[in-house]
Amino acid sequence: MNNPSLADVGFLSSASPALRKMFTALASRVKLPRGVTLFESGDQGDTLFAVISGEVEVSVTSREGQKLSLAILGPGELFGEIALFAPGPRTATVSTTANTEVWKLQNNDVLSALHENPALYLDMIELAGLRMRWMSAQYHEQVFMDVPTRLAHRVLHLSGPHLRELQMSHADLAAFVGATRETVSKTLSAWKQQNLIHMRRGTLTVLDAKALRNFAESGNY
Repeated sequence: MNNPSLADVGFLSSASPALRKMFTALASRVKLPRGVTLFESGDQGDTLFAVISGEVEVSVTSREGQKLSLAILGPGELFGEIALFAPGPRTATVSTTANTEVWKLQNNDVLSALHENPALYLDMIELAGLRMRWMSAQYHEQVFMDVPTRLAHRVLHLSGPHLRELQMSHADLAAFVGATRETVSKTLSAWKQQNLIHMRRGTLTVLDAKALRNFAESGNY
């Protein structure tokens, strides 16, 4: 089975046919071994990436030097997309957690192509608007979902497709979902009793992803 073009994945799939053709022509493919850091928080960035195969971890580091995982991204997912519209400092660190292949698309290449075909600027503005609308919807869900539902979404997302063991404390998870440690601990204890997860000090592993996903999708707002 052939891998999709860059324009077939993520929010770029919503682009106009002309923009999709341009993105595919400009994108380049890069293969990376496990353990490579694509960029660190604070680095200047001007490139959008899309995962073709493999897996990357998005993380930040606290002032005390503690690493905190924000997301695990697999095939078809994008990162660094803001740099496509406005290059600037990266807000997180991204590293490969497996042998990985990515598409990359640089802001300068896009601007040069738009300069040659100014009619595409309107399409680009529309695409940026679609991305902002999507981000607003995500924020709305995070604000209005109840804590257990937000926690279920976060745990599943961080665990990734292979349900990796999470090296995170209850306090870390509480910070992610905007809740108290006590509320998160109570929810996790209930899930453990239902055999949805396994916990030991500082770690969490999903045992029943299907049941936890059903819980997340039927949660309260």
